[in-house]
Amino acid sequence: MIIDMLSPHADRFRLQPVTPRLAPVFGFTLLTVSCALASFVLACATPFAAFAVVAAAMLPLRPALLVVAGAWLVNQGIGFGALHYPIDGSTIAWGLVIGAAALIATAVSSAMLHALPQGRTPLMLAITFVIAYAAYELVLLAATPVLGGAGAFTTAIVARIGLTSAIWLAGLVAACEVVRLLDRFGRQGAASA
Repeated sequence: MIIDMLSPHADRFRLQPVTPRLAPVFGFTLLTVSCALASFVLACATPFAAFAVVAAAMLPLRPALLVVAGAWLVNQGIGFGALHYPIDGSTIAWGLVIGAAALIATAVSSAMLHALPQGRTPLMLAITFVIAYAAYELVLLAATPVLGGAGAFTTAIVARIGLTSAIWLAGLVAACEVVRLLDRFGRQGAASA
């Protein structure tokens, strides 16, 4: 079943839980709901690299960037509105850096998925995730000389957040598979009625 959803498609998208016409709305809904959950549970460790891979695997680059930007806006709204992040220059700057890192991870994911072979999609998603996560973390690390916070980039912390993001990626792919199966059964039921 998961292999069916993750099999190569002529139009190059690795995840197709819904029809291409509905993919941007589905992607936006999936990632913003996931982002809201992650923002409340994980606060500053929202798995944007996982979101970037899923968006790039479902959508062309421009809509993928818009979907990830929407998820980032939800994250920032929850952070400042519900979690009461301090409204100061440093916190706002870190929010902008996180947004830039998420968008760069999305662009990197899209480029990787275009460059990698279409077969063995679970492996290709895993490779893409590793590269996207590295890009995301490097953008964040690059901001530390100006914004501080280099102490948060220990091997243990980066590995823990990476593992959490990988688990989110697996969950998002599983959610896509469930939706794909429900959609397929719904269409089969409608055709036989």
